[in-house]
Amino acid sequence: MEQTTPRRIGEVIEASTTEFVAESYELHDAPPLGALLRASDGSTDIYAVACHARTGSIDPGRRPIARGRDDENEDEVYRRHPELPQLLRTEFRALVVGFRDGDVLRRHLPPRPPRLHGFIYECSPAELVAFSVKFDCLSTLLSATPPIPADELVAAFLRLAGACRAAGARQDYLVAAGKELARALGNNPQRLTVLLARMQG
Repeated sequence: MEQTTPRRIGEVIEASTTEFVAESYELHDAPPLGALLRASDGSTDIYAVACHARTGSIDPGRRPIARGRDDENEDEVYRRHPELPQLLRTEFRALVVGFRDGDVLRRHLPPRPPRLHGFIYECSPAELVAFSVKFDCLSTLLSATPPIPADELVAAFLRLAGACRAAGARQDYLVAAGKELARALGNNPQRLTVLLARMQG
Protein backbone atom coordinates (compact mmCIF):
# COMPACT_ATOMS: atom_id res chain seq x y z
CA MET A 1 0.00 0.00 0.00
CA GLU A 2 1.54 3.28 -1.08
CA GLN A 3 -0.19 5.64 1.31
CA THR A 4 0.58 5.00 4.99
CA THR A 5 -0.31 8.33 6.61
CA PRO A 6 -3.44 10.46 6.25
CA ARG A 7 -3.20 13.11 3.51
CA ARG A 8 -4.84 16.50 4.03
CA ILE A 9 -6.77 17.16 0.84
CA GLY A 10 -9.20 20.02 1.42
CA GLU A 11 -11.48 22.11 3.60
CA VAL A 12 -15.15 21.94 4.52
CA ILE A 13 -17.12 24.69 2.78
CA GLU A 14 -20.65 23.40 3.52
CA ALA A 15 -21.77 21.01 6.24
CA SER A 16 -24.83 19.25 7.59
CA THR A 17 -25.43 16.30 9.89
CA THR A 18 -25.57 13.85 7.00
CA GLU A 19 -22.99 15.15 4.50
CA PHE A 20 -20.44 17.82 3.75
CA VAL A 21 -18.98 19.58 0.73
CA ALA A 22 -15.28 20.40 0.61
CA GLU A 23 -12.95 22.25 -1.71
CA SER A 24 -9.77 20.48 -2.76
CA TYR A 25 -6.51 22.28 -2.13
CA GLU A 26 -5.28 21.18 -5.55
CA LEU A 27 -7.21 21.45 -8.79
CA HIS A 28 -8.37 18.04 -10.11
CA ASP A 29 -7.33 16.38 -6.83
CA ALA A 30 -10.62 15.11 -5.41
CA PRO A 31 -10.47 11.87 -3.41
CA PRO A 32 -11.49 8.76 -5.33
CA LEU A 33 -15.10 7.65 -5.28
CA GLY A 34 -15.66 5.51 -2.16
CA ALA A 35 -12.64 6.83 -0.23
CA LEU A 36 -13.00 7.07 3.55
CA LEU A 37 -12.41 10.63 4.74
CA ARG A 38 -11.95 12.18 8.16
CA ALA A 39 -13.14 15.61 9.29
CA SER A 40 -13.80 17.12 12.72
CA ASP A 41 -16.35 19.20 14.60
CA GLY A 42 -13.52 20.67 16.66
CA SER A 43 -13.36 17.85 19.19
CA THR A 44 -14.69 14.70 17.51
CA ASP A 45 -13.35 12.89 14.44
CA ILE A 46 -16.11 12.42 11.85
CA TYR A 47 -15.89 9.82 9.09
CA ALA A 48 -17.48 10.14 5.65
CA VAL A 49 -17.32 8.43 2.26
CA ALA A 50 -16.47 10.46 -0.85
CA CYS A 51 -19.51 10.22 -3.11
CA HIS A 52 -19.36 12.94 -5.77
CA ALA A 53 -16.84 15.40 -7.23
CA ARG A 54 -16.88 18.22 -9.74
CA THR A 55 -14.45 20.73 -11.21
CA GLY A 56 -15.67 24.02 -12.64
CA SER A 57 -15.42 27.77 -12.59
CA ILE A 58 -14.96 29.51 -9.26
CA ASP A 59 -17.66 31.90 -10.52
CA PRO A 60 -20.84 29.83 -10.93
CA GLY A 61 -22.14 32.28 -13.54
CA ARG A 62 -19.22 31.73 -15.92
CA ARG A 63 -18.48 28.42 -17.60
CA PRO A 64 -14.91 27.60 -18.63
CA ILE A 65 -14.25 27.88 -22.36
CA ALA A 66 -12.18 25.61 -24.61
CA ARG A 67 -8.59 26.86 -24.90
CA GLY A 68 -6.50 24.01 -26.30
CA ARG A 69 -7.32 23.92 -29.99
CA ASP A 70 -3.71 24.51 -31.05
CA ASP A 71 -1.98 22.74 -28.14
CA GLU A 72 -0.35 19.34 -28.41
CA ASN A 73 -1.54 18.14 -25.00
CA GLU A 74 -3.66 19.23 -22.06
CA ASP A 75 -0.70 20.26 -19.90
CA GLU A 76 0.20 22.86 -22.52
CA VAL A 77 -3.17 24.56 -21.93
CA TYR A 78 -2.25 25.15 -18.28
CA ARG A 79 1.28 26.26 -19.16
CA ARG A 80 -0.04 28.88 -21.57
CA HIS A 81 -2.76 30.00 -19.14
CA PRO A 82 -1.17 30.01 -15.67
CA GLU A 83 -4.17 31.91 -14.31
CA LEU A 84 -6.49 28.90 -14.78
CA PRO A 85 -5.87 27.31 -11.35
CA GLN A 86 -7.04 30.60 -9.78
CA LEU A 87 -10.24 30.63 -11.86
CA LEU A 88 -11.21 26.98 -11.37
CA ARG A 89 -11.84 24.79 -8.37
CA THR A 90 -12.47 21.15 -7.54
CA GLU A 91 -15.15 20.33 -4.98
CA PHE A 92 -16.21 16.99 -3.55
CA ARG A 93 -19.10 15.75 -1.46
CA ALA A 94 -19.03 13.06 1.22
CA LEU A 95 -21.74 11.17 3.10
CA VAL A 96 -21.22 11.03 6.87
CA VAL A 97 -21.07 7.42 8.07
CA GLY A 98 -19.64 7.55 11.60
CA PHE A 99 -17.47 9.20 14.24
CA ARG A 100 -14.97 8.42 16.96
CA ASP A 101 -16.38 8.45 20.49
CA GLY A 102 -13.26 8.36 22.65
CA ASP A 103 -11.58 5.10 21.64
CA VAL A 104 -14.74 3.65 20.09
CA LEU A 105 -15.69 3.89 16.40
CA ARG A 106 -19.40 4.60 16.03
CA ARG A 107 -20.88 3.78 12.64
CA HIS A 108 -23.86 6.12 12.77
CA LEU A 109 -24.41 9.87 12.55
CA PRO A 110 -22.41 12.06 14.95
CA PRO A 111 -24.01 14.56 17.34
CA ARG A 112 -22.81 17.53 15.25
CA PRO A 113 -21.63 18.14 11.68
CA PRO A 114 -18.02 19.01 10.90
CA ARG A 115 -17.22 22.68 11.23
CA LEU A 116 -16.71 25.01 8.29
CA HIS A 117 -13.09 25.36 7.18
CA GLY A 118 -12.28 22.17 9.02
CA PHE A 119 -9.53 20.14 7.36
CA ILE A 120 -10.37 16.97 5.43
CA TYR A 121 -8.01 14.00 5.48
CA GLU A 122 -8.04 10.93 3.28
CA CYS A 123 -7.87 8.09 5.79
CA SER A 124 -4.88 5.79 5.91
CA PRO A 125 -5.25 2.12 4.95
CA ALA A 126 -5.16 1.19 8.65
CA GLU A 127 -8.05 3.56 9.40
CA LEU A 128 -10.05 2.18 6.49
CA VAL A 129 -9.47 -1.40 7.64
CA ALA A 130 -10.57 -0.52 11.20
CA PHE A 131 -13.69 1.30 10.05
CA SER A 132 -14.75 -1.27 7.46
CA VAL A 133 -14.57 -4.27 9.79
CA LYS A 134 -18.31 -3.82 10.25
CA PHE A 135 -20.74 -3.14 7.43
CA ASP A 136 -23.11 -0.76 9.26
CA CYS A 137 -22.48 2.10 6.82
CA LEU A 138 -23.65 0.13 3.77
CA SER A 139 -27.31 1.03 4.37
CA THR A 140 -26.40 4.73 4.24
CA LEU A 141 -24.46 4.28 1.01
CA LEU A 142 -27.12 2.09 -0.60
CA SER A 143 -29.79 4.72 0.03
CA ALA A 144 -27.83 7.57 -1.57
CA THR A 145 -29.89 9.51 -4.10
CA PRO A 146 -28.93 11.12 -7.47
CA PRO A 147 -26.63 12.62 -8.49
CA ILE A 148 -24.80 10.19 -6.20
CA PRO A 149 -24.47 6.78 -7.95
CA ALA A 150 -25.36 4.59 -4.96
CA ASP A 151 -24.33 1.19 -6.36
CA GLU A 152 -21.09 2.53 -7.83
CA LEU A 153 -20.38 4.17 -4.46
CA VAL A 154 -20.92 0.95 -2.49
CA ALA A 155 -18.80 -1.08 -4.90
CA ALA A 156 -15.99 1.50 -4.85
CA PHE A 157 -15.96 1.66 -1.03
CA LEU A 158 -15.80 -2.13 -0.73
CA ARG A 159 -13.09 -2.44 -3.40
CA LEU A 160 -10.94 0.10 -1.55
CA ALA A 161 -11.59 -1.57 1.80
CA GLY A 162 -10.72 -4.96 0.32
CA ALA A 163 -7.54 -3.65 -1.30
CA CYS A 164 -6.25 -2.47 2.09
CA ARG A 165 -6.28 -6.01 3.43
CA ALA A 166 -3.64 -8.69 3.00
CA ALA A 167 -4.06 -10.81 -0.11
CA GLY A 168 -5.38 -13.79 1.85
CA ALA A 169 -7.97 -11.74 3.71
CA ARG A 170 -9.13 -9.68 0.73
CA GLN A 171 -11.40 -12.29 -0.84
CA ASP A 172 -12.80 -13.32 2.54
CA TYR A 173 -13.71 -9.70 3.19
CA LEU A 174 -15.47 -9.29 -0.15
CA VAL A 175 -17.38 -12.54 0.39
CA ALA A 176 -18.56 -11.30 3.80
CA ALA A 177 -19.55 -7.98 2.23
CA GLY A 178 -21.46 -9.83 -0.50
CA LYS A 179 -23.43 -11.74 2.14
CA GLU A 180 -24.30 -8.49 3.87
CA LEU A 181 -25.48 -7.00 0.58
CA ALA A 182 -27.55 -10.11 -0.11
CA ARG A 183 -29.38 -9.57 3.18
CA ALA A 184 -29.96 -5.89 2.36
CA LEU A 185 -31.01 -6.44 -1.27
CA GLY A 186 -32.68 -9.83 -1.08
CA ASN A 187 -35.82 -8.43 -2.71
CA ASN A 188 -33.87 -6.96 -5.62
CA PRO A 189 -31.75 -9.77 -7.13
CA GLN A 190 -30.94 -7.87 -10.32
CA ARG A 191 -29.46 -4.94 -8.41
CA LEU A 192 -27.57 -7.34 -6.16
CA THR A 193 -26.07 -9.23 -9.12
CA VAL A 194 -24.84 -6.05 -10.77
CA LEU A 195 -23.41 -4.72 -7.51
CA LEU A 196 -21.56 -7.95 -6.74
CA ALA A 197 -19.99 -7.88 -10.19
CA ARG A 198 -18.85 -4.27 -9.69
CA MET A 199 -17.31 -5.14 -6.33
CA GLN A 200 -14.86 -7.45 -8.04
CA GLY A 201 -13.60 -4.50 -10.09
